[in-house]
Amino acid sequence: MKSTNHNNVTWIDLENPNSEDIRFLQENFEVHPLAIEEFATPTYRARATRYSNCLFLTIHIPLFDKDKRTTYAGEIDILLTKTHLITGHQRKIYQLTNFFDKLQNSIGKRRIYMSDTPAHLLYEIFNLLTESCFPRLDHVTQNIDETQEGIFSGNEKGMVREISVIKRDVLNFRRTLMPQRTIVESIIHQGKDLVPQELRPYFQDLIGTNIRLWNMLESAKETITSLEETNNSLLSHKINSKMRIITIFSATIIPVTLYANILSINVITPFSDHPYGLFIHLGIMFCISLLTFSFFKFVKWE
Repeated sequence: MKSTNHNNVTWIDLENPNSEDIRFLQENFEVHPLAIEEFATPTYRARATRYSNCLFLTIHIPLFDKDKRTTYAGEIDILLTKTHLITGHQRKIYQLTNFFDKLQNSIGKRRIYMSDTPAHLLYEIFNLLTESCFPRLDHVTQNIDETQEGIFSGNEKGMVREISVIKRDVLNFRRTLMPQRTIVESIIHQGKDLVPQELRPYFQDLIGTNIRLWNMLESAKETITSLEETNNSLLSHKINSKMRIITIFSATIIPVTLYANILSINVITPFSDHPYGLFIHLGIMFCISLLTFSFFKFVKWE
């Protein structure tokens, strides 16, 4: 548990909260027990709940797993009172931890971000986490551009998996970001006594930022879907071309095979006594293959 304060504002950050942290909150804060318990209970559902003297929030922000190459949801539980801001998260969130450390180590930054109310500090955290989504979206866009180059460079087969990875990344990003707009709206409407009037337009601006992120995700989704269709078309064309060649080759061999089977019948074989009989039959087979191939060429089957 880490804590920093300035004037009448205190920020407590709980990373992977344990039973001692929960007991500390129960003993030192007169808030609803359900709000305290939420800090120790992971959930996949974003929520905003108003209690008598506090506002409890559960938000999820998109984080990136380098090993699995996909976005996942990082949960943050937030308790807002008139004097305290309490945050809890199971995983380490770099942006949040880095911001906390800067405030803890600099009285000047505490003077900037913690001189008004906990709601002002909450806005700065929301703004920081929201803005951190743009570099991740730029990374998604870069992956899409590289995939496009791979598709039109003749590597359609290798791009099938790459497209699937990007589609999963975009899907997880969208699923994480979707509820955030509702959460910010809930802060404005449910936290009227905790969020000063002059601060509400700033939270409203966060909704606009969320909409911009969503539009960028929609564009990425449509682009990767179009690239997938293009890749599938090019891949199907290549497969069809190869199958056409195999079919023509097989059809060309059929008359030769039939001719060879006729010669294998236990009857008098033409040119059997001729010293060059074998070569004559091979020449006939070659001519049959050539005529068959010429027929396919004539009817434009290749």
